[in-house]
Amino acid sequence: MAILSILEFPDERLRKKALPVAEVDAAIRQLVDDMLETMYAAPGIGLAATQVNVQKRVLVLDISDQKNAPYCFINPEILEESGREQSEEGCLSVPGIFEKVTRSNKITVRALNREGELFEMETEGLLAVCIQHEIDHLEGKLFVDHLSPLKRQMVRNKLKKGQRTRAGGHGQTGSRSSASL
Repeated sequence: MAILSILEFPDERLRKKALPVAEVDAAIRQLVDDMLETMYAAPGIGLAATQVNVQKRVLVLDISDQKNAPYCFINPEILEESGREQSEEGCLSVPGIFEKVTRSNKITVRALNREGELFEMETEGLLAVCIQHEIDHLEGKLFVDHLSPLKRQMVRNKLKKGQRTRAGGHGQTGSRSSASL
């Protein structure tokens, strides 16, 4: 397994739409394993392939406290959505930034698992929010796209300042207790 580099906003590669996976083979299973290792090391609770510059419709999640309940969704599609919920989101591609985003509270998703088997899952709460967040990545969208243009520009400026600080050897900017997706 390998830890992959995570692209950071405003990198334009994050805006590319991921392509469907034609076949779940050894290379895709290796990608899933590498993405899980990368997500855990970051640390985060979700990661889409586009975030590691792989334009394939693959995402991984683990919202468990023990980090021992990973999910893999290949070619995910949301079949049903209901309810609306606002929650604070962060993102491994937008480090140190946490903002409130409104999403569906309950979803039904269909995807392939790591073995290429089709499944459907009905879920709500944090897992539903995470799935929607990561599917956005596969569509070339970021959680900051759900913010007003003014807030999005503020995020961009804060990230630039943080990147300059890290480049200057002054360490990372402040962290929050919320998990990053």
